[in-house]
Amino acid sequence: MNEDTALLELRRQAHTGSPPALFRLASALVVRHELEEAFTLHRRAAEAGLANAQIEYARMLMYGVGCEADAELAAVWFLRAEMAGSPIAGYFLALIALGGQALPRDGRINERVMHAVKADYPPALRAAALHFARKAHPDDQRRCMQLLERGADLGDAVAARLFAERLALGENCKAQPFAASQLRQQLASYGIGPLPRVAVPDYVPLDVPAGELQMDDVLRPVDLKLQSARPRVLTVDGLLSADDCRLLIANAEPRLQRSQTIDPNTGKPVPLEIRTSRDAAVDPILEDMALRAVQLRMTAAAGVPFSHAEHLTVLRYEPGQEYRPHRDYRPPGSIEGDRPDAGNRLRTICVYLNDVEAGGETEFPIAGLRVMPRPGRAVIFDNLHPDGSPDVDSLHAGLPVERGVKWLATLWLRQGPYRNY
Repeated sequence: MNEDTALLELRRQAHTGSPPALFRLASALVVRHELEEAFTLHRRAAEAGLANAQIEYARMLMYGVGCEADAELAAVWFLRAEMAGSPIAGYFLALIALGGQALPRDGRINERVMHAVKADYPPALRAAALHFARKAHPDDQRRCMQLLERGADLGDAVAARLFAERLALGENCKAQPFAASQLRQQLASYGIGPLPRVAVPDYVPLDVPAGELQMDDVLRPVDLKLQSARPRVLTVDGLLSADDCRLLIANAEPRLQRSQTIDPNTGKPVPLEIRTSRDAAVDPILEDMALRAVQLRMTAAAGVPFSHAEHLTVLRYEPGQEYRPHRDYRPPGSIEGDRPDAGNRLRTICVYLNDVEAGGETEFPIAGLRVMPRPGRAVIFDNLHPDGSPDVDSLHAGLPVERGVKWLATLWLRQGPYRNY
């Protein structure tokens, strides 16, 4: 049966109005990018009480796929599916609530994530593993390993890569090089290579009770160090854990592409020689709980609400690659085409993700400041003056990598809300 014949058969079955048949047809149409019709069919199946359709309909509302994005209405439908017994719907409610915008950031987040963990939902297993990885107690470290192993067993490639790194390095566990090698060979058969070495020497584990899942612990204050008053530049070591850094690299690596820069004349992104790295932006549809928690940690450190953050960008610089002196605030033309109500880029936070053999410093020439790359270290700087006008002193550069590879995560933070949830 060819593709068109199969679709005709699905249409014939859906013509009866059967909710499962409507769901199957809608799912097939999503694959074919016929999104508006898929949205309508998922809604019909959802209204008929099919929990899977309620989740997919809510996801389309959440991301604005085939419709206008509406996080509040998405939450209503996730709640209906959760009440019907779906822990996956509860996971998405927790994901929305962690942003603190469309739903309150409350204790139900932890309860819902734990329900999804018990249901073996891989994104929930990964999020809980990364949470326990930040806690010092040996029991929590064992929980992290157990959750990563379970995720790997269920086919979660990101969990498998993180698990393999811990096994190879003997990180908070007994080193098991053979088991790590076997797991890496399995990943290699799918074209997935090992992660770069990451060690976070200044990481301070969270002093929260052992065994408790508290996803909002990423909001805890950090010890910022003022490096320059003009421009205003701050740093903090150990903002992200080694597992956080690996998580970002593992998610970005398959989607890397040539970095682009905003053309000051047209306001459009174009590849320019000023910036020679490769990068990957984390689209909201790919953003899971673990990725969201890392970004929440970054925005909290920067002192800006999570809702003001643009999409996370993860960059890779190879030897000789750089980002020549530039400023992060955007020209008016580029703002008009990208959430103008959010205003300009108020602040930037960058976090180094791995060890760089030589080079790759972030330089602020007017301040005479260079910040050395170090895994987990964050650099936070203002792009605008307090009155909202551009700060020309914010000129900065990513100096050329001399040896090794540099991985960097960047969040640009707007003056007002940028995200819907």
